[in-house]
Amino acid sequence: MTRIALRPAINEAAEVLRQAGVHSPRADAEQLAAHLLGVERTRLVLVPLVEPALLERYRDLVARRARRIPLQHLTGVAAMGEIDLAVGPGVFVPRPETELLFAWALAFLETLPHDHQPIVVDLCTGSGALALAIAHARPDAQVHAVELDAKALEWARRNADNRIADGDTAITLHSDDATDPALLTELNGRVDVVVSNPPYIPDGTALDPEVADHDPHRALFGGADGLDVIRGMIPGITRLLRPGGAVAIEHDDSNGSELAALLDKDGEFVEIVEHPDLAGRPRFVAGVRAR
Repeated sequence: MTRIALRPAINEAAEVLRQAGVHSPRADAEQLAAHLLGVERTRLVLVPLVEPALLERYRDLVARRARRIPLQHLTGVAAMGEIDLAVGPGVFVPRPETELLFAWALAFLETLPHDHQPIVVDLCTGSGALALAIAHARPDAQVHAVELDAKALEWARRNADNRIADGDTAITLHSDDATDPALLTELNGRVDVVVSNPPYIPDGTALDPEVADHDPHRALFGGADGLDVIRGMIPGITRLLRPGGAVAIEHDDSNGSELAALLDKDGEFVEIVEHPDLAGRPRFVAGVRAR
């Protein structure tokens, strides 16, 4: 059977995706090809020829991506830190920008005494991305993850089970509301780090089709200014953190200063810092519980 050159097919796919308005057409075309071939994207050059049947499957995937189905729904995978997570309909797809919040959490944990077992809480965990990435990087940590949505919690459980199968330590999943005043009261004043990527987009914001049509709206929108869920979480975060413990919360690029002001409001937090992403847009706010 005649084999067909892969690179022209990738070039054609990139153009199809560009015309469909996909933001990263070349990268997505290569990622889809790498997914089908079971290789790293950087190793596509080592696969110059493919079978016609595989090329047909590839073009089908590209057509679905051109309809703005998220890349991660087509591959079934999203990354956070050094781990891969299963994702699909019903759960928010982790974004690369959240890697910065993850890196901040690891850096803060490094400042703690080495004989101390850290306690970490991830609020609005979704797929479990932050909680599981932290547990992988810090197997000495006791990690709790909170999620209210039943479908998202199914994905988090699946990912947690996958990580255990791969040798990671277990995290504790909680089916609960991150704004509940009685949340995790057994951890009051004991938590070292709270992280959260909560619903934070202001209602009515125009979104790309991949987000508007495929991410659960419950995971996206946070009221008129995007801060409703965050406001509800802050009293619980304050209660959970030990003095000197820290929190980092991702936010919409329109409301970082307002979030910083919420943490600063009652003097419960110090060292409040607004962190930008790699493009310079406001991304998350971190603060330390006053001693």
